[in-house]
Amino acid sequence: MSVTKAAQRGLLLLLCACGDSLPPPPPPPTVEQVGRWSAVQPAPIVQLHLHLLLDGRVLSWGKVGDPQVWDPATGIFTAVPSPSLLFCAGHDFLPDGRLFVAGGHIRDLHGLPNANVFDPGTATWQAVPPMAAGRWYPTTTTLPNGDVLVLAGTDSAAADVTIPEVWDGTSWRQLTGASLALPYYPRSFVAPDGRVFYAGEGQLSLYLDVTGAGQWTGGPLRQFGNRDYGSAVMYEPGKILYVGGGDPPTNTAEIIDLNQPNPTWRSTGSMKFARRQMDATLLPTGDVLVTGGTSGSGFNNPVGAVHIAELWNPTTGRWTWMAANRVTRIYHGTTLLLPDGRLLHTGSGDAEGTVDDLNFELYSPPYLFQGPRPTMVGALPGGVGYGDTVAVATPDAAAITKVTLIRFGSVTHALDQSQRLVPLAFSQVTNGLSIVFPATGTVAPPGPYLLFLVNATGVPSEGRIVLLR
Repeated sequence: MSVTKAAQRGLLLLLCACGDSLPPPPPPPTVEQVGRWSAVQPAPIVQLHLHLLLDGRVLSWGKVGDPQVWDPATGIFTAVPSPSLLFCAGHDFLPDGRLFVAGGHIRDLHGLPNANVFDPGTATWQAVPPMAAGRWYPTTTTLPNGDVLVLAGTDSAAADVTIPEVWDGTSWRQLTGASLALPYYPRSFVAPDGRVFYAGEGQLSLYLDVTGAGQWTGGPLRQFGNRDYGSAVMYEPGKILYVGGGDPPTNTAEIIDLNQPNPTWRSTGSMKFARRQMDATLLPTGDVLVTGGTSGSGFNNPVGAVHIAELWNPTTGRWTWMAANRVTRIYHGTTLLLPDGRLLHTGSGDAEGTVDDLNFELYSPPYLFQGPRPTMVGALPGGVGYGDTVAVATPDAAAITKVTLIRFGSVTHALDQSQRLVPLAFSQVTNGLSIVFPATGTVAPPGPYLLFLVNATGVPSEGRIVLLR
């Protein structure tokens, strides 16, 4: 008898001898611990570009088919044809809440110079003057003054676009002093000093001064090497989490605090699973949820697809397993925070050799099962100015321990080009809270945000939509 067979026989004898004395298996985790996923629901397109709108609906588009607006209240999709093919464009929100889209698709690697604006009030598109060069896979970043920076991408001839451009609402300005080739969809954020911070995919961080002709300045090296198709979020003003990515994929994560005199990247806790082609999404509590992706090597390997979500706590730096979704979502998968605190998880496909997932799932985090939610009573101002103090009526004022402001999501290719979280100062007043909004656009660039109240047990209210400008 071989050693392996002997070991198996011994184990069987042990199990028979123990009989009913074996301890019972542990109970499965509860929804209060890991949350819950909905059933898979159909979508008319692969939703690989995903954006929250001012009325709470969601705009999406893919490579094939017209852009669609989805209403979470009714489940209805409505086509909103665009002036040009928006696949592989960059996008962020303007101060008035409209979505600005730069670039688009001619064919793989070849980008359009087109720029378009979507108005959620009329559900219509407007073409605006084009950029100097086509861009395929650019990153679009709204600046503190409301202008929009467009970085990187490849042009109509598939060459790297090295000169950044800035849209001021009427015309384009080229930053000719800041010529630099960058990877596709550079992970970029407005820094506390007003410059734009390039966090990766490459290992060397950089700062871009957008004044005048523009200028790049070297920044700190990240701990890990190339994090291509990893995900990065600004989880507090000036504080960035960069997680996953690489080939083979890594489970490591690192953080940086740009508020420090000499910022440096340092490691935080590692995920349970290595991932690339995943999404990191800010939650009202300040935690970060990671969904989808693959631990398999190569560009987009479905073998090794990760279905279990993971939650990062910025206070402890630790990751916790959450519930597992049903559909494999890797390249072109997207995740978006909704005003009710759930997450829309969709996309994956619309590329050669991939499965086109014409469907979506909704994730309810554990905080939706942990007791009554705080409520806000009455209307909030539609527009809020920098430094404004706003009275918010709530019967739960005494229980509130945190107020958070999260910029609307605008997601594609493992990157949310808009999202950031800002904790707000607040105090109790008669019948509610007095909440102080950010003082400057460097803390919170102008545009649409979700306002959440979070109680002592970590349960958030539904988000209220406000325009900060």
